[in-house]
Amino acid sequence: MIIGLAACECIIYDTHSLKEKRAVLQRILTRLKQKYNVSVSEVDYQDLWQRTKIAIVAVSSTQVSTEHELQNALKMIDSFPEIERTITDLEWL
Repeated sequence: MIIGLAACECIIYDTHSLKEKRAVLQRILTRLKQKYNVSVSEVDYQDLWQRTKIAIVAVSSTQVSTEHELQNALKMIDSFPEIERTITDLEWL
C-alpha cells in the first residue's frame, strides 16, 4: 500500500474577502473529490484572502497509480483560472 501526499501552495486571484476565497476553494475541492479518488483539504493560510495551502492524499496498491491520481488532481487545480499553484511538495508514506 502506497500513500501519496501532494501539498501545494496557491495564490487565489480576484478575491477581496475570506468569504470569496472560501467560495472559490469550495468549488475546487468539491470537484477534486468528485472526479478523483483523493482526500483533499485546505491545511494552511486559512486566515489570508489570496493565499492557501491544499493537501491532496491518494492511497493505492502501487506508487505509479498513486502518483497518476495525484498528478491528475494537480492538473485539475491548474485548469482553474482564478488560482495559481506556486509550490508543490510530494511525499510518499
